[in-house]
Amino acid sequence: MKGILSLFGNRLVIVILLLINFFGTIYGYIWYKDQLAITPGPFLLFVPDSPTASLFFVFVLIAFLLGKHWPLMEAFAAVTLIKYGVWAVAMIVAAAAAGDTLQWQHYMLIASHGGMALQALLYMPYYRIKMWHLMIVAVWTLHNDIIDYVFMMHPWVSYRLNPFIAHIGYFTFWLSIVSLALTYYFSVRRSSLKLEIVRR
Repeated sequence: MKGILSLFGNRLVIVILLLINFFGTIYGYIWYKDQLAITPGPFLLFVPDSPTASLFFVFVLIAFLLGKHWPLMEAFAAVTLIKYGVWAVAMIVAAAAAGDTLQWQHYMLIASHGGMALQALLYMPYYRIKMWHLMIVAVWTLHNDIIDYVFMMHPWVSYRLNPFIAHIGYFTFWLSIVSLALTYYFSVRRSSLKLEIVRR
């Protein structure tokens, strides 16, 4: 397993993932344009969850290519990629279960958001996250949940799920906890199982 994971420290793989995440981030912000257009200014930062998560990872990958670590950004990327990758897939599947007909865009989003969560896990051994980094991200992540489900700034979901917003908020809170716990276990607690980026 460690041998397979070491492949993700290769510079070519990092460059490919950087390009995928860079253009995916741009696409993600465009996807949110209609919601952002009617979002009050103080909440703008907290609405486009998935593209902001991939933007964090873009910064991490750039740091890797420069031969550096940015542990706080690694913590933001790890937690938010897992959280919003899983969240988006869950919302699409839930909408389908409620009666939505899935189009090709939905399957594309399932694949891309599933990939977000997967790449977060694959890069855990490369991160240099400390507990204090994770505590900062925990405050940000749970604060974001409050913005989304108390001030109702959550990403738009299928109209079929609107009656279940309270349930979605509860699910999202626990998804935050699980994402933080996974990052703690795989990147902070298991700090002895670290891999290095290939410097060539």
